[in-house]
Amino acid sequence: MSRARIRLATAAAAAALAVGTLPASAYAAAAPGAGVSARHHQRQQQAETIRQIPLQGAVNLRDIGGYRTWTGGQVRQGLVYRSDALSKLTDADVTTVSGLGLTKVVDFRIPMELQYDGADRLPTGLSPTSRPVSDLGLYGTLVGAIGSGDPAVQEQMLGGGRAEAYMRDIYRTFVSSPENRAQFAATLREIADGRQGPVLYHCTSGKDRTGWMSYVLLRALAVPEDTAERDYLASNTFRAAYDARVRAGLKQSGRMQNPDLLIPLQEVRQDYLDSATAQLESDYGSFYGYLTQGLGLDLRTLAKLQARMVR
Repeated sequence: MSRARIRLATAAAAAALAVGTLPASAYAAAAPGAGVSARHHQRQQQAETIRQIPLQGAVNLRDIGGYRTWTGGQVRQGLVYRSDALSKLTDADVTTVSGLGLTKVVDFRIPMELQYDGADRLPTGLSPTSRPVSDLGLYGTLVGAIGSGDPAVQEQMLGGGRAEAYMRDIYRTFVSSPENRAQFAATLREIADGRQGPVLYHCTSGKDRTGWMSYVLLRALAVPEDTAERDYLASNTFRAAYDARVRAGLKQSGRMQNPDLLIPLQEVRQDYLDSATAQLESDYGSFYGYLTQGLGLDLRTLAKLQARMVR
């Protein structure tokens, strides 16, 4: 990269991070200063569509590109994809995924998830990189609760707000756990690497670990906070029909009398995301502090991320 391009990328990163450190309440004031009226921004947000890639064996595969940034740029498409597990892809799905030209697939699932759900089914020549992010034992808890077939046990484990509290705890550990931070940081460094081709990262449902990774990436690229939140919450739309079929199947099989106990675990919620961002602010003071201190990303890496991902 030429010195001019490095200076340009560094300036873009600095501007992006300056915006990224503003509290949400400041965005309304900051936007007009950047030459974008609040009304124009609202129309622009409505015009931005989330780019789902339809598959038979996965329901939450998306290109994260296309979003506008406060710095006047747009996140490039065709470089980073987020998804749920790829273990149930059909032959046609594999052909579709092959067309994405991926050079890296990062799997955030823990070994127990792989044991039960199976390894990714990928195009020839592509192997997943295992980069497990802790779920605080949630998957094992679910297996145990459903496997018990006992409505009282299931209620005791998941009812009374316990499932929601479990999810909030998991989201806090995305920020507080050094091991989890290291996995997210490694993925961001790979995305920033100009020698790396298109990257896909995923977990089981493509909504929590994958959702946090996507939220952090978009915020680091100066995508407005409300837009990054909208991308996070969109998992509910893409997963709703599949998750409803899972609950219906559990009830029909007799394994759960009240499968709605699973809804807080199947959904993403603003409350869960807020738990992570509150932990971020408590530990590091700001989003910029989280990127630099929590994830250990220096300005050069953040500049490379901007230069590669924003046009």
